[in-house]
Amino acid sequence: MIQFVILINRQGKVRLTKWYSPYAQKERSKVLRELGGLILPRGPKLCNFVDWRGLKVVYRRYASLYFCMCIDQEDNELEVLEMIHHFVEILDRYYGSVCELDLIFNFHKAYYILDEVLIAGELQESSKKTVARLIAAQDALVEAVKEQESSISNIIAQATK
Repeated sequence: MIQFVILINRQGKVRLTKWYSPYAQKERSKVLRELGGLILPRGPKLCNFVDWRGLKVVYRRYASLYFCMCIDQEDNELEVLEMIHHFVEILDRYYGSVCELDLIFNFHKAYYILDEVLIAGELQESSKKTVARLIAAQDALVEAVKEQESSISNIIAQATK
């Protein structure tokens, strides 16, 4: 089971976190500092798996971001590397070559995509097409609500004239 997912940039700033196991806020901050100090200085030719506190951290660097997932000792590291790659491919498809700024300014979409891929620390959807279809439906729903809100605002503005 995945304990948590963290996206960190090369400077150590956290861009996305998702916790599937209970951690107190102080413990979360400590975990983020420790993992940043553990993963960021590692060379590109070193293994992408790190033993940490009786768990395994699986990470992969894409451009300026490190995608990290912490898993139980008995979980398969290669499967988790594929999950990371799957998540990145879906982000690329949605944003069209995802970059750090996409995640900063549209973090709610990144969380929504992550929630479509993983639920409770387990892979939920392995089909990129299905996830893309669900995200498109969510975007259409958001647009419909925005249009409805603007039409209500127009009606109110006309009534108060």
